[in-house]
Amino acid sequence: MTSIKKKKINIKKLFSHEKGLLIIVSAPSGSGKTTILNHIISKIPQTKYSISYTTRIKRPGEKEGKHYHFIDNDAFSKKIKQGFFLEWARVYDNCYGTSKQDISKLISKGYDVIMDLDTKGACNVKKLFGNAVLIFLLPPSINELNKRLKSRNSDSPEEIKKRIGMAMNEISHIPEYDYVVINDSLTHAVSAIKSIIISEKKKVSRILK
Repeated sequence: MTSIKKKKINIKKLFSHEKGLLIIVSAPSGSGKTTILNHIISKIPQTKYSISYTTRIKRPGEKEGKHYHFIDNDAFSKKIKQGFFLEWARVYDNCYGTSKQDISKLISKGYDVIMDLDTKGACNVKKLFGNAVLIFLLPPSINELNKRLKSRNSDSPEEIKKRIGMAMNEISHIPEYDYVVINDSLTHAVSAIKSIIISEKKKVSRILK
């Protein structure tokens, strides 16, 4: 009879302070991601939203340090050269980036940090934070996504067609994610993401790492 070797474990780690998770959520435009993430953050006290740096002009009602850190192009370029950003991207004429230090500090204090990233940014961060949890949020169907984009009355038919094309490209990256959640209802989607966060934090492999 072969004997099974027991793996030595660090008992102290089982009772030590839990480190936070890095949760990355990606979704096509119009999937209801912002609404869902706001609900998640309000329902899980130890959850923080990652505040990005941007060169975009501040919009009415937006606050520095709450919605974004607003900086100019020169300051943003300097931070890129300094290796300040965990990830950054240019979207149209504006740049957006996430501070490595901000994320690491929050996680070490036990906070679960949620990042809203596109598929490219999500995969890049996963290479640096191997323990990051990647969640892809899907609309119930492409037809429903089309309806939602039209109902916003903010995009031209050409822009909507472009966004649907982008959505199909993003969806092709789903195999690189850990979980898929379909936003067929706000309650269901929030509950599913909340369950993922709770179960991930209780994984033995994560606790003992």
